[in-house]
Amino acid sequence: MQRWLGRLEGGPIHLVPGRTRSHVDVYYDTADLRIHRAGRTLRIRRTGRNAEATLKARGGQDEGLRQRAELTEALAVPDPTALIQSDGEVGRRVRDIAGRRPLRRLFEVRTHRQVYLLQLEGTQTGEVAMDRTVIGLDGVTEPARLRRVEVEVGDPSRPEIQGFVDRMRRECGLQPAGLSKYEAGFLACGLEVPAPRDLGPTTVDPEGSVGALVFAVLRRHFADALAHEPGTRLGDDPEELHDMRVAVRRLRALMGIFSDVVPVRRVRLQDELRWLAGLLGAVRDLDVQIEQTRRWDAEREPGDFGALGALVAILEQRRVLARRELIEGLDSRRYDRLVEGFASLLRRGPLRRVPASVAPALAAVPDVVRARYREVREGGRSLEPGSPPPAFHKLRIRCKKLRYALEAVTDLYGQPARDVIRRLVVLQDVLGEHQDAQVAIERLRTLASTPDLALPPEAVFAMGEMAEWYAHHAVELRRSFGKPFGRLPKRWKRLRTAMAARSHAAAASRQVVPRVRLAPVPPPVVPEVSDGSSAAPVEPATIPAAEPPVPGS
Repeated sequence: MQRWLGRLEGGPIHLVPGRTRSHVDVYYDTADLRIHRAGRTLRIRRTGRNAEATLKARGGQDEGLRQRAELTEALAVPDPTALIQSDGEVGRRVRDIAGRRPLRRLFEVRTHRQVYLLQLEGTQTGEVAMDRTVIGLDGVTEPARLRRVEVEVGDPSRPEIQGFVDRMRRECGLQPAGLSKYEAGFLACGLEVPAPRDLGPTTVDPEGSVGALVFAVLRRHFADALAHEPGTRLGDDPEELHDMRVAVRRLRALMGIFSDVVPVRRVRLQDELRWLAGLLGAVRDLDVQIEQTRRWDAEREPGDFGALGALVAILEQRRVLARRELIEGLDSRRYDRLVEGFASLLRRGPLRRVPASVAPALAAVPDVVRARYREVREGGRSLEPGSPPPAFHKLRIRCKKLRYALEAVTDLYGQPARDVIRRLVVLQDVLGEHQDAQVAIERLRTLASTPDLALPPEAVFAMGEMAEWYAHHAVELRRSFGKPFGRLPKRWKRLRTAMAARSHAAAASRQVVPRVRLAPVPPPVVPEVSDGSSAAPVEPATIPAAEPPVPGS
């Protein structure tokens, strides 16, 4: 590689030999690998007297190419305690992910690096590094060793860069590295991501009881909420928080729909889930409005661009406060009790002595689903474009309950249920946009009427325009509501037919052939004779067996 790089001439790529340096990387995580499960790696690097912490996305790999975002923060000392106490970008994120759990050392990586500065058309765009790496394995005599070439550039899509890398691979006989240094150390040390909590079976038996079905689905949603907790703590991807919030909403909805199946203590757990949903929802609502405000600001006239910057800054400050409350909630004993209590409830399983719980799912579920659909149908039929916004929000909640009920029973009814869900998603999107518009209008009104915010006049004017746009958009959504709502009954009829067919088939298969109780056969009677001898036994009468009934009679 050194000889090849030294002979490289001509073309747009030019390499300048840089200095050789050595550094020591120590990777850290919590005992339950929260940072790893959030899709990140944390290393503290020591180079001479300097130290820095880097939080890097693990990213995917495509023919050796990895695209990874990373944040780096300088440290006074190479110690995780100093990082946790820092207010920098890396320290804050690590503190949010780890919570009350301490960081522990995973493994150490020592690298000797020869660097060449990569210049394209006279401008430095990256570097080529030849690394000799030793991964120290605690308690193992022979460490793991790696030799590799890394090309680090800001934009790998440029054809000049791609041509250079392809030529280097071909002429030097290089192969794409299958693992990053972190992944190699993770495997070499025998580390494994902790298995999810064992909450009980999550497979739905179509012939099983209502209780078994409900608890299987509750276990899925609860596991999904816990899986998104590390990403929610990190806060870089709003969809992680959104997915955790949706999982919590599904839990609350199912526990309400099938309340007679879940033990009495569900009431307390529902209160705690409502508390958690409130923390998640406060951040999510601000995420949505910040995104909408930025988009609105970018679409304004060129001379007005940036007029809403003050509003975005206020919303981001409020998001910081809402996230702080969320992280404090996730770090609290209250959240721990919620997780442990719900896990215990799911492990115990459904009620076993309550008729509503032990009833066959195919016999009992249709009544539950039909009741939810009736609520949606009645609520939708009474709406008109001039109906008040709260009425549309009420229908939105009813649609969610119907959708969550159907999602719980898709294993029973398959495609007909999924078809109704798809129609509901379209309807919910309209109702959801309408509700987001109402929330945005109310928040803008509140911000504009708060005197201590001292918003500039151009920002207040832009906020008025934004509120007016939301109001007009809400009117358009109310007018367009009838189209997706009108497409729902056709899909519902197919599902209703499928539910009836499955119920009848299940009822027929459960019919039991009645047993005929036969009269006891008396023992043989030996008549007495006067001379003391005995006569031959008398054969008992034969009792004919009853013929089995015809199935369905």
